[in-house]
Amino acid sequence: MMRKITVLSMITLDGVMQAPGGTKEDASKGFKYGGWTAPYGDEVYGKVVQKELKQPADYLLGRKTFEIWENYWPQHADFWPGINNGTKYVLSRTRKKSDWKNSVFLRSMADIRKLKRSKGPDIQVWGSSKLIQLLLKDDLADELRLKIHPLTIGKGKKLFDNGTVPAAFTLTENIVTSRGVIIVCYKRTGKVNKGIIES
Repeated sequence: MMRKITVLSMITLDGVMQAPGGTKEDASKGFKYGGWTAPYGDEVYGKVVQKELKQPADYLLGRKTFEIWENYWPQHADFWPGINNGTKYVLSRTRKKSDWKNSVFLRSMADIRKLKRSKGPDIQVWGSSKLIQLLLKDDLADELRLKIHPLTIGKGKKLFDNGTVPAAFTLTENIVTSRGVIIVCYKRTGKVNKGIIES
């Protein structure tokens, strides 16, 4: 039985996922809209996030997301104990070690395939836009848990980009919050089916 890889992402209607949580989170390439999720929180949204944070998991992260997190989460263990206790697998060609406990560095997609075949808890991917695009290109994402926010930004790091493998997904959960956020879970199910729409 292979370990499930779940992508968890907050996105805009046009697929931007950069710096959802704060103005200083990721301002690379002049991104000016950090913290764009802030106006959309409500009780339902908060409960969903808390449930996600409490799930037993290991984590697969890109280097940039890891470097943002390694200076933040060790000091905020009360909010998300799992991120400190779980193993952080980081895809990086430049990093080899970290003082953040339970951090393991991977060099290639082959290492991720090997990780997926190993024993252990399911794996969550947060942030890490470039890594997610590689996972989608190599058909390694089993589940997409998306929070789709009612705004467009245009420029910024996106969830989907060129190279995503054609794939079909099945909707397994859906919630619409009072602020218009659509929270969905899609499970990877098979190939893209084609047909003709009858008039």
